[in-house]
Amino acid sequence: MAKLSVDDLKEIKERAAREASLRGGETTVKITVHMSTCGIAAGARDVMATLLEEKAESGRTDIKIIAGSCLGMCSSEPNITVEAADEEPIVYQHMDVNRARQVFKRHILKGEVQTDFALGKM
Repeated sequence: MAKLSVDDLKEIKERAAREASLRGGETTVKITVHMSTCGIAAGARDVMATLLEEKAESGRTDIKIIAGSCLGMCSSEPNITVEAADEEPIVYQHMDVNRARQVFKRHILKGEVQTDFALGKM
């Protein structure tokens, strides 16, 4: 493997920042499903599968759903974070299949924050 120069590393950093940014590219909403051990044990896999199904059914290509690390709030797992362009990120707690569908349909598609499930703003 060839050694990377400082310019190569800067280019990689800039590309990663563009891909991760909500404002860059075609992504307007990023949903992070926190899938650490405690999240998985609490049902984060089912939540992830549900969100992926909802995204597929919606036909929206501007929504990115990713797996993330622990937030350090094991007692509130499974947690998801919703980051929409020009809005503060919202963390939702105690997610299950039904709550995930509701958050997707109301918050993601209609812009209505579901305060009953919100842990807080990031």
